Amino acid sequence: MAASLARLSRRTLAAPTPILPLLRSLSTEAVPSPSVSPVAPPPPAVSDRVRWDYRGQRRIIPLGQWLPKIAVDAYVAPNVVLAGQVTVYDGASVWNGSVLRGDLNKITIGFCSNIQERCVLHAAWNIPTGLPAETSVDRYVTVGAYSLLRSCTIEPECIIGQHSVLMEGSLVETNSILEAGSVLPPNRRIPTGELWAGNPARFVRKLTHEEIVEIPKLAVAVNDLMQSHFSEFLPYSTAYLEVEKLKKTLNISL
Repeated sequence: MAASLARLSRRTLAAPTPILPLLRSLSTEAVPSPSVSPVAPPPPAVSDRVRWDYRGQRRIIPLGQWLPKIAVDAYVAPNVVLAGQVTVYDGASVWNGSVLRGDLNKITIGFCSNIQERCVLHAAWNIPTGLPAETSVDRYVTVGAYSLLRSCTIEPECIIGQHSVLMEGSLVETNSILEAGSVLPPNRRIPTGELWAGNPARFVRKLTHEEIVEIPKLAVAVNDLMQSHFSEFLPYSTAYLEVEKLKKTLNISL
């Protein structure tokens, strides 16, 4: 009996104990690895400056203190570039691919006027003759596609044909039409109610009453077409910047 108890005690001492692996497993679970420790995210940066998106083409480009202004109900296509001293008034439309570069002087697009595809509008510092150097397009004016306007003035209710060029100091008076592909030389004036054409542009004939009546109708038709394009995009303007500036002036919390 004593010999059998001695053999049993030897077998028990020789058998491996499971306590040590269990302690090791508990120790690894209690102490996390430093490689998986969570990292706190950095605090968000707070800034009062306007955050511009520099990816791809930008529609609004500020130059110094000058920022383009767009009315709430004006349509500016997504791939249009407005830079510097540019103002687009109510009901006006600037169509795809146009560039309005007001880095040297003002560019103004009046009520219910339209600048069609791929037009380029620019303005010089000044003109030697003393005429206004800014580019002004008044109300109910239609500027055809691929036209170039530089430091010129277009009075209300005019039509500028496609691929036309208007040079520095040129003036198109009310109820006039410039045919497509024409070039209006510097400081040249188109009188009221006349049709001009050619390179350089020359007088062709007087417009009839029926033709004069149709000029603003064309601008209104383009404005109606603009509404279908305008409804495809969210409302976009720079009026909110004026509201924020006014609130800061009056010490109203934004």
